[in-house]
Amino acid sequence: MPDLPTVPALNLAAARAISAAAEAEATAHGWAVAIAVVDQAGQLLHFLRMDGCSNASVETALAKARHAIHFRRSTKFHEDRLSEGLIVVLSLPGALPLEGGVPLLAGEAYVGAVGVSGVQSAQDGQIAQAGVDALQRWLAEA
Repeated sequence: MPDLPTVPALNLAAARAISAAAEAEATAHGWAVAIAVVDQAGQLLHFLRMDGCSNASVETALAKARHAIHFRRSTKFHEDRLSEGLIVVLSLPGALPLEGGVPLLAGEAYVGAVGVSGVQSAQDGQIAQAGVDALQRWLAEA
């Protein structure tokens, strides 16, 4: 019988570290956001909604995270394609082409994604990247 591949999985401790780093980045700038961390299947693993964050940002953060893991690309990739006139992006199932969703990798394996919503999309992306960077530091220390 052939062996099945072994792939890393995002766990709650890692998700909390990602979320905490993203929250710290938002707090440093005085931004109130929602932060969603999903696993490799796009299922919610950890969620944080900062005080003062809008109601709409809750679902938007989750949708950005799911977009990033399902397409294995940042939401900015599709936002850029849309701004170039490639409107077919709008027909992709589950797509939310607004910066702020970034896939999470452990080596070359996609283990999840982080999605942020609450401020300008470039700022959401900056906050999400802080979470990505935290995961990479966390993995390097292991």
